[in-house]
Amino acid sequence: MATDASLLSRDAGLLWHPYAALDAGAGYAVTEARGARLVLEDETGTLREVIDGMSSWWSSVHGYRNPALDAAARGQLEKFSHVMFGGLTHQPAIELAERLVALAPGDLRHVFLADSGSISVEVALKLALQYQEAKGRTTRHRFAALRGGYHGDTFATMGICDPQDGMHAAFTRRSSAELFLPKPPSARRTAPGHWEYLASELADWESTVRALVSTNSAQLAGIVCEPVLQGAGGMHIYPPAVLGILRELADEHDLPLIADEIATGFGRTGELFAVDHAGIVPDIMCLGKALTGGYLTLAALLCSSKIASALATGAGSAGSALLHGPTFMGNPLACAVACASLDLLAGAPGTALKDAPWRAQVAALESGLRAGLAPAAGLESVKDVRVLGGVGVVQLRAPVDVPAVTRAAVAHGVWVRPFRDLVYVMPPYISTPEELAVLGRGLLAAVEQVHG
Repeated sequence: MATDASLLSRDAGLLWHPYAALDAGAGYAVTEARGARLVLEDETGTLREVIDGMSSWWSSVHGYRNPALDAAARGQLEKFSHVMFGGLTHQPAIELAERLVALAPGDLRHVFLADSGSISVEVALKLALQYQEAKGRTTRHRFAALRGGYHGDTFATMGICDPQDGMHAAFTRRSSAELFLPKPPSARRTAPGHWEYLASELADWESTVRALVSTNSAQLAGIVCEPVLQGAGGMHIYPPAVLGILRELADEHDLPLIADEIATGFGRTGELFAVDHAGIVPDIMCLGKALTGGYLTLAALLCSSKIASALATGAGSAGSALLHGPTFMGNPLACAVACASLDLLAGAPGTALKDAPWRAQVAALESGLRAGLAPAAGLESVKDVRVLGGVGVVQLRAPVDVPAVTRAAVAHGVWVRPFRDLVYVMPPYISTPEELAVLGRGLLAAVEQVHG
């Protein structure tokens, strides 16, 4: 049996890793994962157990080897793992769609099941375009998106990511057709329902955005945003009032408002969905990442009856069909695990949202992260420390030395994946107070050791 050290050498030059050169390889091999912990082996064969501060990029909210999710996967495997969704349906997909509609705000009653978060946003853009065509508005083909946003790695989603400071600056020609609205002002949530921000900054932002949308409305097909928290674009937190303004503009110009909740959905920001901070309902909402508890790739698009009925009755060239259909659409195995994940998050069907398990879990994360990361503000290298729900961010005054901080964090028992000037965490919801304490100490020690 090959050692994991040999796996690292075999990996280099063979496999691409996210946003990395082909010869970059991987720094560690995972040999085991359970709960909120990973066991890593480095190139010397040394094993080290670490707290997973990343939840495998927001997704593994229930931790690894969760008994309920394992059982759901095994149970579905004993029936069938996949079947085409064209002309066929099955219980896991129907149950999942029913559960999502019951949890979603407002009139989001119709569901499209996609392969991944990026694809669900692609479908949302298609849906908005088809909506406008069904209304006879053939000039509406652009999207208004917020600077600082990130919506995925596929071609259409790259086009609505921040064209200068985002992940896809090398593909700026893909974004040249879109309308980019100014980045919203910063905000902090000091307590549930209480936000601090400069009212003057919000007023200036609103004035500019209203003028931009009004001037370009005849060409716009929709408005896209990550509600309250912009993720890979910079972990930027902004006032919920921004969402209210976007909702008003969407209504005024009949533009579907698309809420990209791939990262923020299912409690991560302290509300079940980030739009709930503002009490608004989008026309289209995209969900993913935590949907299956990190077990399988799956995403969902939910839309209002207004949008769905326009396609059904409009005169668009596509007729009433939503023109997308992935091979693994509605994968039964993923849907079954997602239903089990919703049981863990929100309780069995019929559980009141105030009693849902995620609420106490995320409140505990927020408390632990605030306590654990607060001392970072005293480090000379640190520009800002911010926490929202189960997300903690330490922003440096200069770009992070990613390899050095990663190594130092692992040495202190923590797995993080910094980028740009940010060392951030979003630990599994099941993390204990002791694990959160280790996470805070390890992150601070790594930043201080490398950046001072």
